Amino acid sequence: MNDTNTPNTPNSTDAVDDGIDYRALVHDAMAAAVRSPLRGRVADYIPALAEADPSAFGMAIATVDGRVFGAGDWRQPFSVQSVSKLFTLALALAEGGDGLWSGVGREPSGNPFNSLVQLESEHGIPRNPFINAGALVVTDRLLELTGDAVGAVLDFLRAESGDPAVAVDRAVAASEAEHGHRSAAMAHFMASYGNLRNPVEDVLAHYYAHCAIEVSCRDLALAGLFLARHGVRADGSRLLSRSEAKRINAVLLTCGTYDAAGEFAYRVGLPGKSGVGGGVLAVLPGRGAVCTWSPGLDAAGNSVLGVAALDALTTATGWSVF
Repeated sequence: MNDTNTPNTPNSTDAVDDGIDYRALVHDAMAAAVRSPLRGRVADYIPALAEADPSAFGMAIATVDGRVFGAGDWRQPFSVQSVSKLFTLALALAEGGDGLWSGVGREPSGNPFNSLVQLESEHGIPRNPFINAGALVVTDRLLELTGDAVGAVLDFLRAESGDPAVAVDRAVAASEAEHGHRSAAMAHFMASYGNLRNPVEDVLAHYYAHCAIEVSCRDLALAGLFLARHGVRADGSRLLSRSEAKRINAVLLTCGTYDAAGEFAYRVGLPGKSGVGGGVLAVLPGRGAVCTWSPGLDAAGNSVLGVAALDALTTATGWSVF
């Protein structure tokens, strides 16, 4: 495995060495994960994702001062999928404030991420912003606020990661649209309750596109640092108040890994968001952010090796929020 550290900002080269061997931590966490015989299965309900290499595995950790350390396939772009929902939520809150919560809840769903079961009994209000129905509402609000939801997410990811090459994989977006019958059903159902403000087709197009953005572990670790910095972006500007950042971290902890959020909290103990592309982004408040990627998923849609590596990291370091 190749590893290195790269500063993300001109000032990061002036950072004081905290004495922690981040390279060794990343290597050891990955080594611990691969000792498990479990590997999971690559997502195949979106045909374009089924082509992912099941043996791929990468991990990167970024510190609050912009240093990045990685190993394995940490620079290999992959489909961000539901990890993008973290960024749509943060941007929608930054642009529009707490009014967002009138259309989406903050409670764990207890159901699969693409379930329609609760929408009817709860009158078109999704349980939380990280299941598919909730993410559609957030995308709708961000589209209303900015006029270009996917563009807002792309701009943010490029700026925070320092990587102008971050882009939408149009083949993946098209594949999701072709097979997105459940998402379309959710969107139309919520629209019937007045919980979408833009045309359903527009909301779906932006939703599929931001889920199809290609990123690397490096990019995502850097992009997640604004939550580790309590709402402050890479350029020093404030995206969210400390209170808003705290609340997003809380929803990540309770809802960010679907109906396995309790297991993730038990094993890893960090706010985190997963995606069926195999990525998992976790926040170390006040310290940094860490991203793992391995396409093999468990039954809940979370990366088997990625969660195992995060479990090993927090077990070895004590960097849990508990």
